Amino acid sequence: MITLLSRLFIKNYKDVKNPDVRSAYGILCGALGIFLNIFLFLIKFFFGKISGSLSLIADAFNSLSDAASSLVSIIGFKLSNKESDSGHPFGHGRLEYISGLIISFFILMMSFELLKSSINSIINPKPIEVSGALFIILIISILVKFYMYFYNNSVAKKIDSIAMQATAKDSFSDVLSTLVVIITIITSKFTTFPVDGIGGIIVSLFILKTGIDSAKETIDPLLGKAPEKEMVEQIKTELLKFKPIVGMHDLIIHDYGPGRFMISLHAEVPGDMNIFDLHDVIDNAEIALSKKFNSSVVIHMDPIDLHNKEIEEYKNFIIDFLKPIHEELSVHDFRIVPGCTHTNLIFDIERPYECSITGEELSSKVQQAITKKFGKVNCVITVDNPYF
Repeated sequence: MITLLSRLFIKNYKDVKNPDVRSAYGILCGALGIFLNIFLFLIKFFFGKISGSLSLIADAFNSLSDAASSLVSIIGFKLSNKESDSGHPFGHGRLEYISGLIISFFILMMSFELLKSSINSIINPKPIEVSGALFIILIISILVKFYMYFYNNSVAKKIDSIAMQATAKDSFSDVLSTLVVIITIITSKFTTFPVDGIGGIIVSLFILKTGIDSAKETIDPLLGKAPEKEMVEQIKTELLKFKPIVGMHDLIIHDYGPGRFMISLHAEVPGDMNIFDLHDVIDNAEIALSKKFNSSVVIHMDPIDLHNKEIEEYKNFIIDFLKPIHEELSVHDFRIVPGCTHTNLIFDIERPYECSITGEELSSKVQQAITKKFGKVNCVITVDNPYF
């Protein structure tokens, strides 16, 4: 159905990188979600009241909250697609993440409400009336929710949307929760134990986990998470196509919403080349990376001495010294400033967060090793944490 609707209502529906097409997919899926969730709410609430099933009534209101979540999703996609302005020069793309966070809060709120009602049901149990129609409604609910999971998950992957992934997870948790409702109703016919309330607690825990997972996924890009290693490697590969660039470090990627990145990095270039020629190379690299990753790109030139054997000797010694401490420790920006009484060796060490040794301890160990090996050499060390 969603494929047919997208062909009918979305112009250029295959161009999923286009912000307008992404927004149209989000709005279309949200509108279909509102329709299906309201339909499920009405039938679940009606049969929940007739049968006296608290689990089914709670599940009905969960469907109603899902309709509200779909509405929030529509608003989020609509607002996030607004053009940049003087107050928001990087656009409004992060509103999509905020809408996903609001959806997560809806999920969490419903889980706590259901948990409270389920505990009350255990304390004050009521009989459940079972009918064939009730089971038919529950089966319909499972089929509809599974379809909603399928199309939300499919479109989320297609347009790379965290908000829609949250909606898809919510739909899948609803499938599991409705299965629990069926089990509790069947079990209640064979025991006086308050299985309805216990089933409600199980459903609430499913919903709670979904809410926590969805909140984490939407909070991470808002806080500024590290880019995927695959993207880092793609950027590095593309950059090194532009000779004579020989290396890259200090890569930073700011996420301003799906498909809206700002990339800054340091490109290592030979220090003995003409500055105007190097600047032309950097300009071309910025343009190419901007087009390939649909991003704003800023590249800082770092000149390095490729022909100084003394620098290479120091650098290779430090790299070999650092490797046993942590395999991901790396060095860059090597410079030598010779003096009458001692030599200043200036460089940066990139220290991963997983490294157990502090920056101060690391600098001290390197200084001691350099002094022992080379004598009067003063290390001026800057210890950085990687951005990826």
